[in-house]
Amino acid sequence: MVTLLVATTTDPASTNPANALLAMHGWTPGASLQGGIKSFANQQVRLLQQGKGIVEEDHLDVRWEEATGEEMDELIFFSKHTAVSNRPALTVHPIGVPHPRQGEVPPQGGKPGWAAPPNPRIGPWLRLLKKIAQSHNLVPEFEITLEGTHHGPETNQPAMFVEISLGLGGEPAVGNWRMSLKKKVLLGIGGGHYAPRHVDIVMEDPSQSKAEANTAVIGGTWKQAIEEAFKTTKSAFPGGNIMAHLDQKSFKSWQKNAITAFLADHNIKIGKPNDIL
Repeated sequence: MVTLLVATTTDPASTNPANALLAMHGWTPGASLQGGIKSFANQQVRLLQQGKGIVEEDHLDVRWEEATGEEMDELIFFSKHTAVSNRPALTVHPIGVPHPRQGEVPPQGGKPGWAAPPNPRIGPWLRLLKKIAQSHNLVPEFEITLEGTHHGPETNQPAMFVEISLGLGGEPAVGNWRMSLKKKVLLGIGGGHYAPRHVDIVMEDPSQSKAEANTAVIGGTWKQAIEEAFKTTKSAFPGGNIMAHLDQKSFKSWQKNAITAFLADHNIKIGKPNDIL
């Protein structure tokens, strides 16, 4: 089993970490994929360099296995980070778009109702980024944060993005990727882009009831999103304890009641981010 690290030559925040890794001892040229994707090998790690936007490169896991015969067990994508606030940041996040309606076209890859299993390195890597940022005196100028899932590319293997603001050049994101896995994970539910304000989910209740909500009549894609996130998270952490964090400020009372009841029906306990990170 191999790890795929994925970088794009169109993005300095992606190529700088890739080049820093390739400067280390032990890399050799590897197989190529259709579309001009080059690779380099170092023990059980494969680094892919391609010239398209990362969110456009669907099913790299399948394409790699078909081209090389090697099975892979995780993907780590290096990418730039942009924000409306223009505040520089180091971020990590899982990938997927479980919340849009079927038939909608997500603006940044993926498909409605889909999420990749979250890479178990997300928690350890976030803690590493915080440590690196503090040692380089980047805090509080730089935000070190976990983002909600919000784009592609499609894959069925555990995946994560490491995103770096372009002004940073990418260097602090290059650390020791060999980190231990933690078999406890938090499922974030709520509105917004950054955790703990997670990805938006659609809930529709014609009655807008203030009383105990009837989950059978509330429409929208919220059940689809929660079920997909739970399913893929469970597949990435077999035997792990999965909890959900419900961002209270993101929902009205009837929405909170419905989600809480739905989580209880699925035996998903509610926790807090600090329980994990």
